Amino acid sequence: MRFSLWIAIAVSVLLAFLGSVFVVREGHSAIVFRLGTIVRTDVGPGLHFKVPLVESARVFDRRLLVLPAESERYLTQDKQDVSVDFFALGQIENLQAFFRATGGSEDVAVQRVAPIIRDSLRNEINARTLQEVVSGDRTTVIGRQLKAINQGAQTLGIKIVDIRIKRIELPQDSNVVGSVYDQMRSQRKQVASQLRAEGVEQAQTIRAQADRERAVILAEAERDAQKLRGEGDAEATRLYAQAANKDPSFYAFQRSLEAYRASFSDGQSVIVLDRDDPFLQYMKSDR
Repeated sequence: MRFSLWIAIAVSVLLAFLGSVFVVREGHSAIVFRLGTIVRTDVGPGLHFKVPLVESARVFDRRLLVLPAESERYLTQDKQDVSVDFFALGQIENLQAFFRATGGSEDVAVQRVAPIIRDSLRNEINARTLQEVVSGDRTTVIGRQLKAINQGAQTLGIKIVDIRIKRIELPQDSNVVGSVYDQMRSQRKQVASQLRAEGVEQAQTIRAQADRERAVILAEAERDAQKLRGEGDAEATRLYAQAANKDPSFYAFQRSLEAYRASFSDGQSVIVLDRDDPFLQYMKSDR
């Protein structure tokens, strides 16, 4: 009988001990309740004690958590419809406020913080064109609204550390895709026209430069040719004069032969002269 009593006492003590301690792991915090009322909050990691049957403890994960959200459709500044898929990285900053706002449920926290994020993103996307939203820096889109998002999430005891945009898509059930393709075609045509115009301008510049260089080369060549012709004519005149001084009669005969050759070179020329004309003096026979 005494042995059974001691066993009962030992079991009771063990149960009382187990009911009076709780463990908080690293990266977690706990709230201690006494008959449903919060008496201690932000209990850090370690081994802690509570009053059995009167007090209870609830442990919460205060590490970074991924808060998923469904994709949302927004309207850009140029009235184009886009679908944005995102998720948030957040953590519990005020444990007591988090419990009072959500009852300690992460699902409730996600449901309440998601509209705050969507509204903030809507303000930023509405102020940008479709091209700026798709091709711009996404961190800039988030960075401008992160402070406003945290102000709204402060009542939930949550701090949003970062928001990541996974995809920005054009809804297939709207005319956005066609209009975007048309805009891209128009931009490509505009770029092609600009490149063609620049090419024509460069070609005209090259042709004009080549024509100028050709004109300069021809002018210089003609100048050099005239100079050489002048020098040749001067040399010929000098030689003719020298020959005439040495033998005037032979020079006269040579010049007459050149005149005959030039006059009758085509074989069809007809010259009417007086028989006593000096031009014919070397064609007369002595007999």
